[in-house]
Amino acid sequence: MRRRAPGGSLDAPGLHPLLARVYGHRGVASAGELELGLNRLLPPPSMLGAEAAAELLADAIAGQKRLLIVGDFDADGATSTALAVSTLRRFGAVSVDYLVPNRFDYGYGLTPEIVELAAQRNPDLIITVDNGISSIEGVAAARALGIDTLVTDHHLAGRELPAAAVIVNPNQPGCSFPSKALAGVGVIFYVMLALRAELRRRDWFTRQGTGEPNMAEVLDLVALGTVADVVPLDHNNRILVDAGLKRIRAGQARPGILALLEVASRRFHNVVASDLGFAAGPRLNAAGRLDDMSVGIECLLSEDAGKARRIAAELHQLNQDRRTIERGMERQALQMLAGLDLEAGGEPPLAMTLFDPDWHQGVIGILASRVKDRLHRPTIAFANADESGMEIKGSARSIQGIHIRDVLDAVATRHPGLITKFGGHAMAAGLSLPRSRYEDFSRAFVEEVARHADAVDLQAIVESDGELDAADFDLEAATALRYAGPWGQHFPEPLFDGRFQVVSQRIVGERHLKLVLGLPGTNTVVDAIAFNVDTELWPDASVTEIEAAYRLDVNEFRGQHSVQLVIEFLRSLP
Repeated sequence: MRRRAPGGSLDAPGLHPLLARVYGHRGVASAGELELGLNRLLPPPSMLGAEAAAELLADAIAGQKRLLIVGDFDADGATSTALAVSTLRRFGAVSVDYLVPNRFDYGYGLTPEIVELAAQRNPDLIITVDNGISSIEGVAAARALGIDTLVTDHHLAGRELPAAAVIVNPNQPGCSFPSKALAGVGVIFYVMLALRAELRRRDWFTRQGTGEPNMAEVLDLVALGTVADVVPLDHNNRILVDAGLKRIRAGQARPGILALLEVASRRFHNVVASDLGFAAGPRLNAAGRLDDMSVGIECLLSEDAGKARRIAAELHQLNQDRRTIERGMERQALQMLAGLDLEAGGEPPLAMTLFDPDWHQGVIGILASRVKDRLHRPTIAFANADESGMEIKGSARSIQGIHIRDVLDAVATRHPGLITKFGGHAMAAGLSLPRSRYEDFSRAFVEEVARHADAVDLQAIVESDGELDAADFDLEAATALRYAGPWGQHFPEPLFDGRFQVVSQRIVGERHLKLVLGLPGTNTVVDAIAFNVDTELWPDASVTEIEAAYRLDVNEFRGQHSVQLVIEFLRSLP
């Protein structure tokens, strides 16, 4: 357990004292940083390529060109695709279609094979969303067929850029856009903002006799994609997410998002960022993991509430199937880890690679994340790429201080031909390599991580905002914390720590520990819940006192609101 370093004094009249403390821990130094109005958004012209993209798209709309969106098969890609399709149609484009590669047949990005598939639809312009920055061959294949390409992406650029007509990516060389943390859906949102300005300049909406679309209406998509992609919530992203959450709470979200929340038993009127990340996002992602992300995109595009509910129910079932597959894979992975003698105090390797030919390649990313969280080591889980077993695909997850894409780049540079292809972020990446080179890659991966290990804390640390006074365990404080975010990556939800007396404990659901805890030195008790505990350890009638790290949250049951602690870490005390 480690307490967060206290920040400076935050002078914001009317701010709850507990919030002032929490914001200070997150480096918020002025009240201006808490202002999340849309007027505080960074302007679109400051993003390299945004205005050029707007001109390209405005010409295409005026010329009634055929536009094809090529997206990615995760929640960011789905929301990006839905935003691009719906907005271009509202702007007056007469022919807008989309294509999302099936991850099992085509893999990721605008590959030459995807271009060949896209060409069957005779597009004049391909627009990539949440991919494309590494699609050198794909863009070249499109150009050879006479198809222009507009690349919109947020992933890190490689040494060579694709020869697209325009590239919009805050992480491309030469782009001075201050926020490098935009998700793919945030990038295409900015492109659409620039396009609206360009069409306004051309007097397009007036000449068409249509009202100018309100871009705030797509912020529910931006919020969902941004949170689900776990990008850092810097000030600009917090503005986007906050605005989207407010629309959802007001019931102004599209039917598909409301339906996804409904099947996840979340009430739209009190939704927060974590509901998007842990409820709506996984159900949307399940389509791309197990089936076809087009199912998820159609849910987001649907304007009919009944149809949206039917598709959301299908996505919910896919998510249930994904959980079943995931649990089986996790049991196998734990059996592999059993040979490391970790229970006897042995240290895990500096980096982990796991492979099983029977694993589902749509779920290996979740598995890598689970193992990474358990061992606090960069982890890559591999599965067969196809039935031949000649090539394997890996999904990587990392820890703070180990930039996983840079590690893969270094491995590829030191060992040419070892990795077939790779791409990603600091914390997550994907790669392919020959099955015959798996052991060679595993050794090279560990060696490269070892070059960075001295500067990284390899022990998992729970960072706490400190203890709470007994007076803080009230509904006002819990409500203020819940809605004070949006909380997320690099702007973490407040976490507190303390000791409690255990009044009662029981398992609810399959693996959730429900507790009633007494506050030391008082007669006050508070409800608490710890999700997905080890049922071989809990409940334990011999435990009368615990140390816990927890979130102070609000529980709503049958219209009644009460304080509830959501426990992230606990251990028994003697």
